[in-house]
Amino acid sequence: MASSTPSSTPSSTHAPTPAPALPALRRAPAHPRLAHAAGPLLVLAAAALWGTTGTAASFAPGAASPLSIGAATMGIGGLVTLALAGRSALAVLRDGRAALGWALLGALNVVVYPLAFYTAMDFAGVAVGTVVTIGCSPVFAALLERLVDGTGLSRRWLAATLAAVAGCTALVLTGDAEAGGDRIPAGVALGVLSGACYAAYAYCGARLIRRGHSSRATMGALFGLGSAVLVPVFAATGGGLVGEWRGVAVTAYLALVPMYLAYVLFGAGLARVTVSAATTLTLLEPVVAAVLGVAVVGERLGGWAWTGVGLVVVGLLVLTVRRRRQVS
Repeated sequence: MASSTPSSTPSSTHAPTPAPALPALRRAPAHPRLAHAAGPLLVLAAAALWGTTGTAASFAPGAASPLSIGAATMGIGGLVTLALAGRSALAVLRDGRAALGWALLGALNVVVYPLAFYTAMDFAGVAVGTVVTIGCSPVFAALLERLVDGTGLSRRWLAATLAAVAGCTALVLTGDAEAGGDRIPAGVALGVLSGACYAAYAYCGARLIRRGHSSRATMGALFGLGSAVLVPVFAATGGGLVGEWRGVAVTAYLALVPMYLAYVLFGAGLARVTVSAATTLTLLEPVVAAVLGVAVVGERLGGWAWTGVGLVVVGLLVLTVRRRRQVS
């Protein structure tokens, strides 16, 4: 979900600070309005694609385990990401001990994240599992930035996050209890774990981008390393998934669209916004997941749950709609 001296990336959610002249930041759009719009929009596009994962996974064969789906998504998608990044990903790993350390730490979280995330959705339902994962990730991201970088968080970010997390809480408390039954508490716990891992590998990726590596190279390095573990997990557990053409189609979609394409968009967004802002923007994911879970999967959400969806949207608007005088 690195230089020895922490640095800040430009973000609409933090007070203005001098931007370090790093190659990754110099590639951002030069015009301030374009620079502001690009980062949040890229992250929101990635979040919308991620919101389709639970619904897509629901079409997998009944014999497919959530571990196999998670390992296939991030393992195969990670290999594609690494292949398209090419030598630039290897350059990340050769950029000294500090960069290698951040890459290995990020890869570890890349491995744990999908296994916990898809199991959380299997136990607690698509909407609840997604909401818990993404809803708690801004908290972990804020803690990482504050503890490691000493970054302060603006009132605007706090207001946006409170609104969005309140919406996520409403979704969890009023979600489809029939989806998971007695397994819901375990699903929620796994959702918290996957949210922490998501924030952690996002932070590690941001640290590597700040060193001057491109977002594609950074994502290729993290997910390429992660695939070294996830592909063997998929080989051991994926028989029920790829035993039918339907499972092959689900695997291909998850690996190429919400994994490869979405993480390329997310990595590009990380070059323009802070990790705490990015993880808050990805709260769009549970909104998409909840809508698709009801419309396609057949999960049931009551009035309070839809109120929660509305609060998440409000939080996103607070975070992304910048006042004209701030842009100027």
